[in-house]
Amino acid sequence: MSDKENNSTPEEAQKQENFIDQTAENATNNKDESNQEPLSNEGNISENTLTDTEDISSTPTTEKNAQQEVDEALAEDSEDEEANLRHEIEMKDYHSLTMNELIKELSDLVKTNKIPAIREHIVEIKAEFDAKYEEEFEQKKEDFLEEGGNIIDFHYYSPIKKKFDTIYFDYKEKRNNYYEQLKQNLNENLKVRLSIIEELKGMIGVGADMNSNFQQFKELQERWKKAGPVPRNQYNDIWRTYHHHVEHFYDFLHLDREFRDLDFKHNLDQKLKVIARAEELAEEKDTNRAFRELQMLHKMWKEEVGPVAKEYREDIWEKFSAATKKIHENRQAFFSELDKAREDNLAIKQELIEKIDAIANNEITNHSQAQQLIKEMESLRESFFKSGKVPQKNNQEIWTEFKEAIRKFNRNKNAFYKNLKKEQQENLKRKLDLILIAEENKDSEDFETVTPVMKKIQNDWKKIGYVPRKDSDKIWKRFKKACNHYFDRVHKARNEENKEELKAFEDKKELLNNIKDVKLTGDHQEDLKVIKQQIEAWKNIGRLPYNKRYLEGKFNKALDTLFNQLDIDRKQAEMLKYENRLETLDKNDNIREIEKEEFFLRKKISETKADINQLENNLQFFSNVDENNPLVRDVHKNIKKHQEQLETWKAKLKKIKAL
Repeated sequence: MSDKENNSTPEEAQKQENFIDQTAENATNNKDESNQEPLSNEGNISENTLTDTEDISSTPTTEKNAQQEVDEALAEDSEDEEANLRHEIEMKDYHSLTMNELIKELSDLVKTNKIPAIREHIVEIKAEFDAKYEEEFEQKKEDFLEEGGNIIDFHYYSPIKKKFDTIYFDYKEKRNNYYEQLKQNLNENLKVRLSIIEELKGMIGVGADMNSNFQQFKELQERWKKAGPVPRNQYNDIWRTYHHHVEHFYDFLHLDREFRDLDFKHNLDQKLKVIARAEELAEEKDTNRAFRELQMLHKMWKEEVGPVAKEYREDIWEKFSAATKKIHENRQAFFSELDKAREDNLAIKQELIEKIDAIANNEITNHSQAQQLIKEMESLRESFFKSGKVPQKNNQEIWTEFKEAIRKFNRNKNAFYKNLKKEQQENLKRKLDLILIAEENKDSEDFETVTPVMKKIQNDWKKIGYVPRKDSDKIWKRFKKACNHYFDRVHKARNEENKEELKAFEDKKELLNNIKDVKLTGDHQEDLKVIKQQIEAWKNIGRLPYNKRYLEGKFNKALDTLFNQLDIDRKQAEMLKYENRLETLDKNDNIREIEKEEFFLRKKISETKADINQLENNLQFFSNVDENNPLVRDVHKNIKKHQEQLETWKAKLKKIKAL
């Protein structure tokens, strides 16, 4: 039957009456089963599962025509008038929110809104939360198995999941109680409406006072308006049946036609206003708002405004249907554009998955690289969720591809860190070995031998890589304690040595001043003996502080002054001074310094030999020149000087090798 003015045939009327009889029986016998989910299809109250769709009442199905779409949406909204409040609550992009953000949205909705108004929002929130939690759960399970765990032993506790479930359980209890009561109310309202229809049928053809009959009819209309909602799957049929009998009543009304015509005229005026508003809505840019208001107009047309004269029924219905169709087409165009946008989102998600897959195929070689890749993956993952919804037909496929790409990366990351843990265990063993060395030597008195060892193990420690985090701080404190204990003792000992060295500095400075006042007698043997006594006194005083060793140079210059006064071979003088140098090196017992000195002497010997060779080669240019030539004499003199220096260097090397 169409939604025109229901100018029904007798056969259609008989079908409608059969429907009423069957519906009345169903409404009487329909009882709830105590263990049945209140949101089952029984009673036509259901909670549809949404994953990636718009809100249920605003998403057109392409197979339906405009009138079917309006009828079904109107039946749904009429069943529970409070459900219309959902249009006042923003349907956010829950796909882009984190699990914590979804929990906050769920909590706020349940606390501040009525149950039917938030049903679609809750369904979307739960679908998105479950998807994100499933991803996290699978990753934790995979991590557990990668670390060698047995699947039987796997257990994952998530405080976030528990918090969500607690709030959702509260919502379900409120929802179940609400729909349980609503179901009872709908069936009661259905009985009332069926009773009104029966009363209306009984008034047709009754030869009572027409004026009284008409007043009784108006009372029935008021009762009908106030009777409340009925189950959605019976809404349209019961409305058509009611209007069939209303028009039948008017057709058989045997009273002054003036009353009926006035009523028809009033109804016509009201329906023309409805049509005018529908035509305005056809130009509305907000297609969802236009569709919601169109539902209200259809409800007014059906439930609040009575029939019109037969000659107008076809015409006004065609006009109203045309406006309805235009609004429907506008919505179809809107959702077509929405689908295009979702196709764009699909392309973006596919590109993001390709990037994730490319990262997943990278070989991870170090911790720093792994952390950088994890940051990149988190950024791509966030972009994936914020890139918007995709067409429903692609939703599962793209989600599966995304999860698989993420899992591939996580498997590679886990494999790397599994090997890294093995390496860290080896590093831990090596560092423990160094700790043992440090602890064994921390109380040693042999500073000269142990200090290089302690410095070496400190350098070795730095070269060893990371250890497990749980051990890192503990072993470092242990190693540091042993090293600090040893070097504190070394520094304390050196402080004592420094006191002795400072005293030696003062004594040598005084001795140096005394040497400057020494007057030689001219007796070679006695003067040489005095100089040797000064050298011996200098050696016996002790070692100078490192930053005061310049005093050695001043002492040697003072000795040179004395040697110059004494007729003594230069080589002998050099060797006497060098005895002092050797004594110092020997007392310090510093192998490295002795090796450096030996290297220096060998280098000077090599350089002196080279200089002598060069000078001898130069003489060849003067082969025909007289030996008394000044230039030739200078070359010979220079060669002799270098040869003396060479003998001195060799003598010094012999002395140093004897240490």
